[in-house]
Parts: sequence; C-alpha cells; structure tokens
Amino acid sequence: MVLTASTMLELGAQAPPFSLPDTTGKTVCLDDFKNAAGLLVVFLCNHCPYVKHVQYELATIGREYGAKGVAMVSINANDAVTYPDDSFARMGDEARRIGYSFPYLYDESQEVAKAYQAACTPDFFLFDREQRLVYRGQLDDARPGKTTTVTGRDLRRALDALLAGQPISKEQQPSMGCNIKWKTGNAPKYFLGG
Repeated sequence: MVLTASTMLELGAQAPPFSLPDTTGKTVCLDDFKNAAGLLVVFLCNHCPYVKHVQYELATIGREYGAKGVAMVSINANDAVTYPDDSFARMGDEARRIGYSFPYLYDESQEVAKAYQAACTPDFFLFDREQRLVYRGQLDDARPGKTTTVTGRDLRRALDALLAGQPISKEQQPSMGCNIKWKTGNAPKYFLGG
C-alpha cells in the first residue's frame, strides 16, 4: 500500500468528457449529467483500504446529495490484470454490497483517469452546474488506522456551498489513498513527476 496524494487539478478546469460502461454494461457519458446542479466524480476501486474506510460514507453522500440534485459517478481505472479484485466482473457485486446509488464505471484504458489527472483512490472532483472544477480535495481527514471518525466533512462543506451558491474555499487538502494501479508502461507523466 503506497500512500499517494491527489494531483490537485487546477480549479476552474472543464470536466473532461468520458463514455464508460457501468456495472450493468450501460454506457454512461459526461453529457448525461449536463442538467445536474453539480457533478461529483470519484475515482475509486474495490480493494483499496482507503476506499474501504470511507465507502459507506460515499454511499450516504451519493443518496443524500443525489436527492438535492447533485449527480455522482465513480470510476475504477485500476489494472485488473494485476489487481483482479478490481475487475469489471467484481464491480457490480461491490456496488450492490455497499449500496452505491450512483453509476460505478470502468475505465479499462485508463484514459479518463489520465484526463482527470487522477492519482489515488479515492480521488474527488466536484464540478459546478457548468461542469467547471470547484473542489478537488479530501473527503475528510479520517484515514485507516486513525481514530478520526469518517464524516465527509470537507467534501460536504464544498457540496453544501455549491448548492447554496456560496464560494468554495480554495484552501483544499489533497485526497490521500492508494495510487491508481497503472498498467505497465501506462503511468502518466504527472504521476511520475514528469
């Protein structure tokens, strides 16, 4: 387990497009969320202990903020050959077990993860109604092995401010988690420090 920080994509960036299969095989696209009050894109996977630590809070946030008009989508970009627990075949079981109410998409090529400059799981990207990036930070400061309770505090503050039409603080702490498991030779330059 390698602790990796989010790359902190530039605020104001336009949401990169995607067109990926969900756990039922249905294709889900960025344009599917053009009428949402906001869009939360989360890079996660099945096996990561950092994701496992927060997965039920993610399910709660999906239901709670989905009811308020914020769309949420999660994307698994891990190399499933090296990490078979993260395979497309196992994603549907995981989504049902946790109670995800949002699409769980598979980025087999890892091109969407690269477009978002995703680096870790979980990695959060909150976009406004115009699909411009307004938050790319941590869920909260809870981590596996710490006694801090998982509350989603930081992300919830950003979501609440977005819905209230209030400015979101630019002081954002990077998400921390396992590095995305890149296919051999596929790690992007931003991930390698290049």
